[in-house]
Amino acid sequence: MRIVLLGAPGSGKGTQAQRLVARYGVPQVSTGDLLRSAVARGTPLGLRAKAAMDSGQLVADEIVLGIIRERLGQADAAAGYVLDGFPRNQAQAQALAAMLQGIGQPLDAVVLFNVDYTEIARRISGRRSCPSCGTIYNVHDAATAGITHCRNCAAAPALTQRPDDNEQTVTRRLAVYEEQTRPLIDYYRQLGLLRTIDAQGAVDEVTARLIAVLPQPAQPAQPARPRGRKAVRRVGGKAAGKAPRKAPRKAVKRRAAVKRKAVRKAVQKVPRKVVRKVVRKAAARKAVRRPAGKSGRRPVRKPAGKTPKTARARRWGR
Repeated sequence: MRIVLLGAPGSGKGTQAQRLVARYGVPQVSTGDLLRSAVARGTPLGLRAKAAMDSGQLVADEIVLGIIRERLGQADAAAGYVLDGFPRNQAQAQALAAMLQGIGQPLDAVVLFNVDYTEIARRISGRRSCPSCGTIYNVHDAATAGITHCRNCAAAPALTQRPDDNEQTVTRRLAVYEEQTRPLIDYYRQLGLLRTIDAQGAVDEVTARLIAVLPQPAQPAQPARPRGRKAVRRVGGKAAGKAPRKAPRKAVKRRAAVKRKAVRKAVQKVPRKVVRKVVRKAAARKAVRRPAGKSGRRPVRKPAGKTPKTARARRWGR
């Protein structure tokens, strides 16, 4: 998710950016914070920015873009980023697009925060921030009213108000926004990147509207099926077109042994009288199946090599 939050000063971009950071785990890239950090660390770009600010000049776009490029090159920005406070005019927007395209991280969307200017003046006059972590609070917000110390920092430093958070400065900043930044709305609309939300109301409501218009992060790809395996059409829960697999020989022997054991146990439970009766009936059925002579009796076996007459004579002693 790579987005730019666009709106007038005090429209709530910083507050919502912090919520996106907590929800999606992407960094908030604020040009003001980056410049202050670069100056404090004494980086080459930070020294150039400090020289411009000390002389009362605006920091050149080239320096700001260089600092943004360094920040997006860090590991935590690989999954995306939330740009807050930049770009502020069309020249910066075009330079930013070229830089992002060069590093392979083009924008996914630009979200415009629509807020009435009267509400903006009220918000800015009540804005307080933590000097350590930059968390923003507001005395007019029911969720943060009455908070005087930062709740995110272990040291809990006292909240401060920026010197330019007053009505006179707000009026001047809004005039600059109308002249320079508002033309970006048409610029991004023509590129098909613009999303617009109503940024007035409770913070949670604005967050819900913001999430609704954002491009959702891509789902993890499903693992590819191994090659060389043919797809098998299943019919009735079984694979069609395949011969049934034979059970292993040991398994067959084991089942036969279990069956014999069960039969023996069943026979042991039957009374002996019943067993004898069953045996007699089985013997009778077996006798009936034997071939019988004309008289119905079992045929007499004739001695080999003797005629019937000789056999009778021998029997009667003749």
